[in-house]
Amino acid sequence: MNINVKFFARYREAIGQDSTRIEGEFATVDDVRRDLIQREGYDVLREQNLMCARNEDLCQLDEPLADDDEVAFFPTVTGG
Repeated sequence: MNINVKFFARYREAIGQDSTRIEGEFATVDDVRRDLIQREGYDVLREQNLMCARNEDLCQLDEPLADDDEVAFFPTVTGG
């Protein structure tokens, strides 16, 4: 399975790139997150309150995936 992954806001800055493509067996968005955390430079994805989207729709980490899906990770937004 191939997954396109995008990073936004301070995640993009911390990781040093705005997107990547990964290959593997991923049942859910969280599987993608866990795979990336195992790689150097993706520790910011360990945050508990991160937000995610699948194919541009907000979702939860347990969202199922299909081949060639796009997953996006971004920090929670707070207002003031």
